[in-house]
Amino acid sequence: MKMMHDVPKPKISDSFTIDDIHKIREWHYEVLKDATLEEQKNFYHDKAVRGTAKIEAIRTAQRAKKMAV
Repeated sequence: MKMMHDVPKPKISDSFTIDDIHKIREWHYEVLKDATLEEQKNFYHDKAVRGTAKIEAIRTAQRAKKMAV
């Protein structure tokens, strides 16, 4: 997907503070400010799919660990 603005991703702290949330929101705004609705939809959908896959991988690993014990 071609984004209208190439803005470097913000650095997120290990403790994940409210400031990190603000950085992420500002980054999203800058990246998507001139994007079409379709580009915005694809941007968030792709992130959601990857996030869901990561969550499922963690849950699968946890189930496997419980069964091994």
